[in-house]
Amino acid sequence: MNMYLLFFIALIPIVWLMISLGVLKTPGHKATPVTLGITLLLAIAVWKMPAVDAIKAGVEGAANAIWPIIIVIIAAVFIYNLSIYTKSMDLIKKMMTGITTDQRILVLILAWGFGGFLEAIAGFGTAVAIPASIMAALGFDPIFAAIICLIANTTPTAFGAIGLPVSTLAKLTNLDSNMLSYAVGLQLSLLIVIVPVVLVMLTGKSVKAIKGVLGIALISGLSFAIPEVLAAKYIGAELPAILGSVVCLAVTIGWAKIFHKDKAARDTDQISFKEGFMAWIPFILVFAVIILTSSLFPGISKNLSKISTTVKIYHSYTFIWINNPGSLIIIAGIVGGLIQGAKFAEILKILLKTVKQMTKSAITIIAIVSLAKIMSYSGMIKSIAVVLVAVTGHAYPVISPIIGALGTFVTGSDTSANILFGPLQVEAAKSLGLNPYWLAAANTGGATAGKMISPQSIAVATAATGLTGAEGKILNATLKFCIIYVIVLGVIAYFAGPILGF
Repeated sequence: MNMYLLFFIALIPIVWLMISLGVLKTPGHKATPVTLGITLLLAIAVWKMPAVDAIKAGVEGAANAIWPIIIVIIAAVFIYNLSIYTKSMDLIKKMMTGITTDQRILVLILAWGFGGFLEAIAGFGTAVAIPASIMAALGFDPIFAAIICLIANTTPTAFGAIGLPVSTLAKLTNLDSNMLSYAVGLQLSLLIVIVPVVLVMLTGKSVKAIKGVLGIALISGLSFAIPEVLAAKYIGAELPAILGSVVCLAVTIGWAKIFHKDKAARDTDQISFKEGFMAWIPFILVFAVIILTSSLFPGISKNLSKISTTVKIYHSYTFIWINNPGSLIIIAGIVGGLIQGAKFAEILKILLKTVKQMTKSAITIIAIVSLAKIMSYSGMIKSIAVVLVAVTGHAYPVISPIIGALGTFVTGSDTSANILFGPLQVEAAKSLGLNPYWLAAANTGGATAGKMISPQSIAVATAATGLTGAEGKILNATLKFCIIYVIVLGVIAYFAGPILGF
């Protein structure tokens, strides 16, 4: 069949999903199973994928969706629900408003700094679910909280989950991890500075909203970008987002306390160090446990990863039972809840209630990841990418980030987008005589853009803020920012490579 015809047929599930969510306003748990059915039929009828293989690919996607993605969302919302039950969220609110009552600065601290930190250490939706739920508790409109956290959760995802997207891409394409990390850091550096400014404008609902907080917005971006680029160049993929987010949080909070102390709540009771520490203990334990079990501590990480079960579905799929962010966050939450004085039976009841709460979101995510696997294994994704490369020729770097964004839109994961399209980007670079590091980096950068419009990410945001069914509204809001973001990346990918030595 003609490759251009295949290209347009392969786009049908993606276009239908965007229409059903964005135009028809169909809830995600209804729209995505229909799209999965369309994808399954096309894979069998047009790409001649054996029906048994297509079903196996879908089942593998479902397994991947349940473990670790859905378990991570359940864990994140469980931590939030537990903090409501133990009343620690009331203290966290007081501590936040004790720093500032200005929503523009709170967005920089929670959605940008704290969200970036959660993405860096855990990934898998935690960076949207936890900050969005805290923001909703602080009085932010839940839909706005979901949108702002999705937009903030873009640039940090390149080095999310201890650098997993970049380290995976380096291994897959035999590229040097440090060189690739540096290229990714350089491409994203301008956007890392711009995004906090945009977040402030969105919070104030106008360009004029930046007045009075431009300094803290710029310093919030620069304090994230500079450590990230330096760590990417000299250390590798594991630490850039961790260092960037920790420095950003410290600098942003410090700046707010020094230069915006007039915006702090005046009537709040003084909270002692012990009270504050106890309120944050589940989140502190999440940080400690995930860092200790990460690749930064290979002895612990490898031993815990052995507690797993491998099954053959389409390919072999491994369920890692303990060493995944979801299990670790639940364990940290249970221990934190016990330290805060909750009884084990009460904590278990909150966990079960959270599982029930996530039912509709789980349907959406299972359908999305299943159709992503079918599109990938059948060759549908490749049919889209091959035509984009063929049509653009030497202008290809401009659309290189679009391919990365497409990968994340479909799969919900920067790592998966790199697995899908990273080798294609490297091959395209070689055939066009371009630097493979630069185009591989453009794929990673583009994948960060797709994160804000991915139905999987949106489902996480709606689940965390109790907005299941509002997926279309959120998609419409984030889509325009995604388009601008990808255009900026395309310009950087096309013009900046030779200037920066790539």
